[in-house]
Amino acid sequence: MSASSNPPARADRPVPRAVAVSAWAVPVMVLARFALLAVVPVAVALVGALTRVRDRAVRGSAALVAVAVAFAVPLVVWPARPDGAPSLSEDIHPGFVGLIVLASCALVLTVHRARRG
Repeated sequence: MSASSNPPARADRPVPRAVAVSAWAVPVMVLARFALLAVVPVAVALVGALTRVRDRAVRGSAALVAVAVAFAVPLVVWPARPDGAPSLSEDIHPGFVGLIVLASCALVLTVHRARRG
């Protein structure tokens, strides 16, 4: 008798849970002033959406890469500036924060739509 403690993976799930959670984590972390740590969910959502999701709308939303591009610009500019703030959250322009949050919300809505149906 072979007993497994791991539940079987759901193959019918159109969007992996890691992509959905990461899509939600990006705007929360950026708004909570953890912008540098938000690199991790941005990468997870982007790679997961492009490689593991069959829904073209989710791939298209992630392929716009608005989240990644909007996040990459301040991430590259921050260490390059000689007079930059000690924290990315302090140095990032509010316009970029808004752009990151809007792009993340678009990805969240697309993921939610794909999971429903």
